[in-house]
Amino acid sequence: MNNGLMKHSSAWISFSYLSFGFAAFMLALGLWMMPLDLWGKGYLTMGILMLVQTTVNVTKTLRDNQEADKLVRKIEDAKTEKLLLGLKDGER
Repeated sequence: MNNGLMKHSSAWISFSYLSFGFAAFMLALGLWMMPLDLWGKGYLTMGILMLVQTTVNVTKTLRDNQEADKLVRKIEDAKTEKLLLGLKDGER
């Protein structure tokens, strides 16, 4: 039975981590070079960190909901299959 799980390649995983690290480095460099006082840089840093955190939370929530829907569909399919097999054998 195919459960629909597809693993990412190690190259894609490495690329994802490197891209995130590079983006974080460039953002930190931009904040450091920005002609603002420490309060302004701190405000922007907090906003960026909260944006990253909420992005991860939304992504995880959407994935969890999709996984829960898949589980519910599997259970419903199993119940339907059991019902059809029972009717096929002459049971009710």
